[in-house]
Amino acid sequence: MRMRVATPADALALATIYNQGIEDRVATFETRLRTPEEVAGWFDEAHPIVVVEQDGQVIAFASTSTYRARECYAGIAEFSVYVHRAFRGQGAGRLALQELVREAEQAGFWKLLSRVFVENTASRALVRSLGFREVGIYQHHAQLDGVWRDVVIVEKLLTVSHPFAQEAG
Repeated sequence: MRMRVATPADALALATIYNQGIEDRVATFETRLRTPEEVAGWFDEAHPIVVVEQDGQVIAFASTSTYRARECYAGIAEFSVYVHRAFRGQGAGRLALQELVREAEQAGFWKLLSRVFVENTASRALVRSLGFREVGIYQHHAQLDGVWRDVVIVEKLLTVSHPFAQEAG
C-alpha cells in the first residue's frame, strides 16, 4: 500500500468509497450519496486529504475539513477516514490517518477532531491506537434512519508550534 496526497482527479474514487460508508450506515449521519463533482469541492487548498493506493487503486482516504467558521478555530480541523469495503480491516485506514496527521501538522493545524458512532468499535480502536483521546459522548446527537444515535468525540493535539502542543506530550 502506498500513501499520497489526494488531488481533485481522485474525486470519483473518494465518492465511491464515501458512498459505501453512507450506504453501510456505520460511519456518518449522511444519507444522500455524493457525486464526484461534490467531492471535488472538498479540495480547498487549506485542508489536507490523503489516499491509500494498492496496485494503483485508491482503497482508502482520510480528509480534513473546516471545524467552525470563527477565526479562533482556524487551527482545528475535523477529520474523516473511509476505507473501501473490500479492503476494510487490512490497515489501510490506519495508514490514511497516520498520513493525514502528518499532512495536517505540515499545514499548521494544532488539533484534529471528529465524532464516531459509539458502536463503531473498529474506528474507536483505530483512533485510540494513534493517540486520539475520547473526550466524551454526545447523546442523541442526531437521527439516522429514524433512530437517535450517540457519538464519541475524539481529538488529538498535534505537534506544531502552538502553545498547547507541548501539553500533548
